[in-house]
Amino acid sequence: MSKGLGDKLVLAISSRALFDLSESHRVYESEGVEAYRQYQIDHEDEVLAPGDAFPLVQKLLALNTQLELARVEVVLVSRNSADTGLRVFNSIQHYGLGISRAAFVGGRSPYPYLAAFGSHLFLSTHAEDVRSALDAGFAAATILSGGAHRAASAELRFAFDGDAVLFSDESERVYQTGGLEAFQSHEKASARELLGGGPFKPFLYALNRLQREFSEVLCPIRTALVTARSAPAHERVIRTLREWDIRLDESLFLGGLDKAAFLEAFAADVFFDDQPGHCEKTREVVATGHVPHGVSNELQP
Repeated sequence: MSKGLGDKLVLAISSRALFDLSESHRVYESEGVEAYRQYQIDHEDEVLAPGDAFPLVQKLLALNTQLELARVEVVLVSRNSADTGLRVFNSIQHYGLGISRAAFVGGRSPYPYLAAFGSHLFLSTHAEDVRSALDAGFAAATILSGGAHRAASAELRFAFDGDAVLFSDESERVYQTGGLEAFQSHEKASARELLGGGPFKPFLYALNRLQREFSEVLCPIRTALVTARSAPAHERVIRTLREWDIRLDESLFLGGLDKAAFLEAFAADVFFDDQPGHCEKTREVVATGHVPHGVSNELQP
């Protein structure tokens, strides 16, 4: 991966994930590109309301102030043109967000620019762009609208599903083809074999590295694994994370229980999961990123 921004943690985000562009998007869908362009120009001095990922971006950028060092970079990667994107930058300035870099690609997918920016994570509302980014080896998720936002807090809390997100989908394939008993037997027999890395392993590693720049007591970033696994399938996960030298602050092995209540208890700012059914439930209580990766997201013939 290109290291275009040095050793910073880099989040690439689309305009519609950062701001609420629902009204202008309706114009685009009903009247076309030129009407959308004119609408944005006519309203470019009107500040956009925050979108679903806005609080996450605010908290990430605030880490630079706490560290007194620019260790996080947020870049805008948008299907807008620079002309229609002026309203977005005006809104960025209004909210005082430290975002100065952008790629406006005029209707095309922005994912080819992720490597040039050295992106660790890409958030978008455009599912096709997210799939392209995942296929290219980047952690990426489709931000789903409708999630509740946490009460204001300086602490930044990330929650991750395991299989097909932090880890490969190898075990999930066993579960889907053989059922729970086959899955448990497989994981017990493979307890000392490392799980393969999933699309979010590099992002978690970069986030963990950032955590270590704070004292453990005062670290404003907290991470959690929230997985449907339970004993005896937990051992392989623990040994894998230990071997990767990645620290998770909390690990919740739920044995199939509904994740939403536990995400509320953890007070997550964002949760990443590969399974659409889980995402539909969790989006009501937390900003949720669907990771269209692995066997649960393979297109059926």
